[in-house]
Amino acid sequence: QASQEELKAAYRRLCMLYHPDKHRDPELKTQAERLFNLVHQAYEVLSDPQTRAIYDIYGRRGLEMEGWEVVERKRTPAEIREEFERLQREREERRLQQRTNPKGTISVGIDATDLFDRYNEEYEDVPGSSFPQIEINKMHISQSIEAPLTATDTAILSGNLSTQNGNGGGSINVALRRVTSAKGWGELEFGAGDLQGPLFGLKIFRNLTPRCFITTNCALQFSSRGVRPGLTTVLARNLDKNTMGYLQWRWGIQSAMNTSIVRDTKTSHFTVALQLGIPHSFMMVSYQHKFQDEDQTRVKGSLKAGFFGTIVEYGAERKISRHSILGATVSVGVPQGVSLKIKLNRASQTYFFPVHLTDQLLPSAVFYATVGPLVIYFAMHRLIIKPYLRAQKERDLEKQRESTASDILQKKQEAEAAVRLMQESVRRIIEAEEARMGLIVVNAWYGKFVNDNSRKNEKVKVIDVTVPLQCLVKDSKLILTEASKAGLPGFYDPCVGEEKSLKVLYQFRGVLHQVMSADNEALRIPKQSHRIDADG
Repeated sequence: QASQEELKAAYRRLCMLYHPDKHRDPELKTQAERLFNLVHQAYEVLSDPQTRAIYDIYGRRGLEMEGWEVVERKRTPAEIREEFERLQREREERRLQQRTNPKGTISVGIDATDLFDRYNEEYEDVPGSSFPQIEINKMHISQSIEAPLTATDTAILSGNLSTQNGNGGGSINVALRRVTSAKGWGELEFGAGDLQGPLFGLKIFRNLTPRCFITTNCALQFSSRGVRPGLTTVLARNLDKNTMGYLQWRWGIQSAMNTSIVRDTKTSHFTVALQLGIPHSFMMVSYQHKFQDEDQTRVKGSLKAGFFGTIVEYGAERKISRHSILGATVSVGVPQGVSLKIKLNRASQTYFFPVHLTDQLLPSAVFYATVGPLVIYFAMHRLIIKPYLRAQKERDLEKQRESTASDILQKKQEAEAAVRLMQESVRRIIEAEEARMGLIVVNAWYGKFVNDNSRKNEKVKVIDVTVPLQCLVKDSKLILTEASKAGLPGFYDPCVGEEKSLKVLYQFRGVLHQVMSADNEALRIPKQSHRIDADG
């Protein structure tokens, strides 16, 4: 938000600081020339309204983008943004053939009813019958890939295999999707399988208004019993910023009408649904709380009641690595019994393990289904996941340090050179501030501080920035904006990829003050709240 006058004032100030003619020492003169050229290049970008708009919106990568030569001069930032997005779309189109967007699901059903509900009287004389038998009774595998043909056309290939108690089958589907306009798209689907005959389907999506859309899916399923038509229509509307309302009508093999309201906020997700249909009618209420922690922990619970019975579910999920989320849900129902469902999302792949524990409502099954996953998770998290993530983070930091080593070395040399060039200016600033009992930076450090006892084995990585910080003092004030302080004159990044802070001990009106500021946090000094209590 700096004005042209503020830019010119900062430019003149840095030019006076780094001007080569002000330094007689040959080494300082060479360093001054390099820094003077960098300041001049920065001013050239920021003094031109067009290049400044590009840099403000997209940073250095925007200035390096090919194709800006075709942009007319005197365009507004909004017009420049549109032009940049157009150039990005052209680059994306050239990479379309490299994208397949694979998605997959693997589900392994486990029958563990022998643990809690055994038929002992039938197998007393069978060898090995004293041990509970845990079996895999069903499995399902599905996979899909997308192949963009043009900017508006996409081909989708999907297939699945299923088996249960020794019987199984599979199917394969091909779909062609076309984006007809900014308001909608259409999709044709063709499929075949060994359990069912050919399938022909048509799906249409359309935005009716900015807050309302409709989806219609009609299909013809051919089988030995004849043709089975089906039609599903969903009408959805934004009730407010965080709430959606849905009306669904399904006609065919399992006809039903369904209405639901979904409210999704930053901290919670709430759903209420009512369905009237054949063979199942039910009402369902679910709530999910989202914790604002680093692991994106979520706890959820739901109640579903209908003609089939009643089911209560509760569970939790948590991010265990950069691309993996682990979740567990306990399902207790009548007459369904007790089940434990474990789900692992790894990138675009989902692994699902439903474990059926008992057909009856046994307190022991509910207890072990609840406590067992928690004990196993915390043990694995402490003994396996946490050490693995720590080692992975160290490897990533090491790679980042190696890839940026030459650049950081250059920045360090530039910072050290800038500090040497600032010495005379800082001496004059300190003399002026002392005369008015103003702001004097006694000590300042920037980098990684370790204050937590749990991290006492970690190494402190800080640099002395007393001189460059004093050089930024003007009229007994120091103002730093919300940006990484590693880019300030005389600063550099001493610990790439790690959290950094700025710690300042300063004197104002003869009284000591101290403050610690996060790397990207704005800082204004002096402040009364920074004052060090003499009695303390």
